[in-house]
This record gives sequence, structure tokens and C-alpha cells, in this order.
Amino acid sequence: MQLNLLTKQLSSAARWITTTVLCVSAIAFIWQGAFSSNMTAMANPNTSLIAAMDAGDKVQEKASKDAGRAKGFIEDTKDKVKQTAKNNAAKVDRATDANDNVFERKAKKDASFIEKRAEEDADRTQKAVDNTKNAVERTVDSIKDAFN
Repeated sequence: MQLNLLTKQLSSAARWITTTVLCVSAIAFIWQGAFSSNMTAMANPNTSLIAAMDAGDKVQEKASKDAGRAKGFIEDTKDKVKQTAKNNAAKVDRATDANDNVFERKAKKDASFIEKRAEEDADRTQKAVDNTKNAVERTVDSIKDAFN
């Protein structure tokens, strides 16, 4: 009885394994056929290589342009934050009738703190943009080297 049960289980497992292997093989053959449909590229791989290198150069150029725009945006934002802080401190100064009181000192101190933080945040953000741009360039260079 035990032997009969074991035989049935092994037979069932063998059918599942066979079915899985056949399905994976069929998928692999279909997948391979989809990639080998461009016989021109296989006959002349240098054409594809040149096109890939041109595409890599375009990606690097776009990354540099985008980084430049991002840095400009960061600088504009930093300047606007600093200007707003100065304007708010000036409004408090005007509202307190030019007496050197606690509110004026606090407003000037806050404005100074906000300007300092704007500088720090802008610098940190620009470094992050540079790191991202450099990572893209390194990746594209690595891909180009792989094709060479």
C-alpha cells in the first residue's frame, strides 16, 4: 500500500516537472525568436554599436542640460527665500516704529537664520544634482565601454 502511494506521488511530481521544463523551454524559444528577428543588425553589429554610442552621448548631453536647469532653479529659489526673509524682517522693523525691541531683534535673527538655511539647503541640493548627473554619466560610460 505504501509503495503504491509513493509511486503515485513520484509519478505526479515527474509530470509536473516535465510540464514545467517544456513550458520554460517553449518560452525560451519564443523569447529568443523575438530578439533574433532583426537579421540586419546581426549581420552588421557595428551599425548598432555606433547608434548606441550616439544615443549614449545624447543621454549625457541631456543630463548635463537638465542639471544646469536644475541648478538655475535652485539658485532662483534660494534668492527668493532670502529676499522674502529680508522683506519680512523689514516689515516687522517698520511696524515697530524703529524702536530696537524684542520683536525687531527676533525678526532680524530669524531672517539671518532663514538666509543661512537657504544657502545650506541650496548647496546640499546642488551637490545631489551633481551626484545624480555624475551617476548617469558613469552609467552611460560603462555601457559604452561594454560595447567597445
